[in-house]
Amino acid sequence: MSQSFLPEPYGHPYEIDPKYAKSAVYFCCEFAIDQSFKIYSGGLGFLAGSHMRSAAALKQNLLGIGVHWTCGYYNQTRGEGREMAVQFRRKEYAFLQDTGIRFQVPVYGKQVWVGAKFLPGEIFGTVPMFFLTTDLDENDADDRQITQRLYDNDPGRRVAQYIVLGAGGARLLEELKVDPDVWHLNEAHALSAAFRVLEQHEGDAEEVRKRFVFTTHTPEEAGNEKHDFNLLKNASFFGGLDEQTVREVTGIHDGIFNHSLAALRMSRKANGVSKLHGEVSRNMWGHYENICPIGHVTNAQNARYWKDRGLERARQNNDVEFLRDRKRELKDQLFRLVADQTGKLFSPDVLTIVWARRFAGYKRAELITRDVARFKKLITASDRPVQIIWAGKPYPFDYGAIETFNHLVRLTRDYPNAAVVVGYELELSRLLKCGSDLWLNNPVVTREASGTSGMSAAMNASVNISTFDGWVCEFAKDGHNSLIVPPADPSLSEHDRDLYDMNGLYSLIEDKALPMYYDRPDEWSQLVLNSMADVVPFFDSDRMADEYYENIYS
Repeated sequence: MSQSFLPEPYGHPYEIDPKYAKSAVYFCCEFAIDQSFKIYSGGLGFLAGSHMRSAAALKQNLLGIGVHWTCGYYNQTRGEGREMAVQFRRKEYAFLQDTGIRFQVPVYGKQVWVGAKFLPGEIFGTVPMFFLTTDLDENDADDRQITQRLYDNDPGRRVAQYIVLGAGGARLLEELKVDPDVWHLNEAHALSAAFRVLEQHEGDAEEVRKRFVFTTHTPEEAGNEKHDFNLLKNASFFGGLDEQTVREVTGIHDGIFNHSLAALRMSRKANGVSKLHGEVSRNMWGHYENICPIGHVTNAQNARYWKDRGLERARQNNDVEFLRDRKRELKDQLFRLVADQTGKLFSPDVLTIVWARRFAGYKRAELITRDVARFKKLITASDRPVQIIWAGKPYPFDYGAIETFNHLVRLTRDYPNAAVVVGYELELSRLLKCGSDLWLNNPVVTREASGTSGMSAAMNASVNISTFDGWVCEFAKDGHNSLIVPPADPSLSEHDRDLYDMNGLYSLIEDKALPMYYDRPDEWSQLVLNSMADVVPFFDSDRMADEYYENIYS
């Protein structure tokens, strides 16, 4: 066995498996580790949390670095008219240990104090983790706000957040007197770490490239951030490096700095987060010069954390009767929350469809409601009834996405079997996955890099009904373990593409799911069991964490 690369008292609580002896640090803006630790927004955090759990289970020599967001992302509540409301509240976490480590990083030409809090791996079953904060008495009010809100809406403050995560994380490693073999940027938010390393090695770009690897998570424009070059220079994003060095190393010579492009040029390897996304990423970035090779490691979720033990026992024993009974119990648990939030009483004997993830335009939360007459017919049918639940957190300043959320609240108000619930965090996500029969996923094809919610839904006896995108392309066998809308003709207009996908979903619900669920329950149970069996082990994050060491860190 090998030893942790971290000094005491911050070392790993286990002997390192020699297979994973290479030291690595994983930078991410958000980690969904536990319901009580509200420093995440959605899918990126869920993924990162699963990675930290699996890395610990595999006894990897990995360290996680994030930010202690003292006001979290936001609390999603309801206003007086039942519409969505946003609340920011300060949160305290007794399980975080103040290390006493303090150092300064330059932000807008000013030295800002950064503190480090430590999360021992034993608390939540993760690798050791540090969380950085500027919310310290040593800083003035403006600097304290840098690390208060995840993904702050102010562009200048958001750049400051990235400096704290990246350059601050690099400074923390200097304080710890460690230089890991691998510096993993999970998204480009922590890119300033690379400039800190470049500065420490007097502009030697190869010293940076031999250390850094980069994971890109989205082809979406908003997810590949760009900033005015002079804004970043004035913000001290490049540390003490001169402009010529930065431009030579990144190959960016105009006024707009593309963070993802720079990460691809400052890393030795990069990866997309599904097989399809790897192809999309190579097509997206391949025409740029001097980028590193882009492979893929398909995202996954931690089965030990997400799987209901009763459902899994039923799967292992092929016990259909117990599977149905346990599923009914889990639906009851979910429906108590639905009743508490909305006053609507759902039945555990009714086919329940759930759409739950971040509200964003390309995810098309309201797609099946666009044909109002067909939706009304579906939701009011008495012979084969349906229940539908929506949940998810829009970005708190994405007013288009918030309006979509509120539109669904208004639309479902008069239907006793359709509801929109708030507070989509880890525990609500678990309830929805355990309590749903169909997990609805209908992004515009090629725009969902991976998606992970359907993985943990499948682990809990919920059948994916989906467009053919992201991780689904590697999992789905239509009619065997899922229900899939074939890809639309790419020449279709946006309107016709959406109409095609909507009609495809209705056909799957009306012609396949409902008859199977109500008239052929044994066939339905077999579909569920096939889904549960096929999702593990490949979509368990143990496989993902292993692949990062084997294919990206190596």
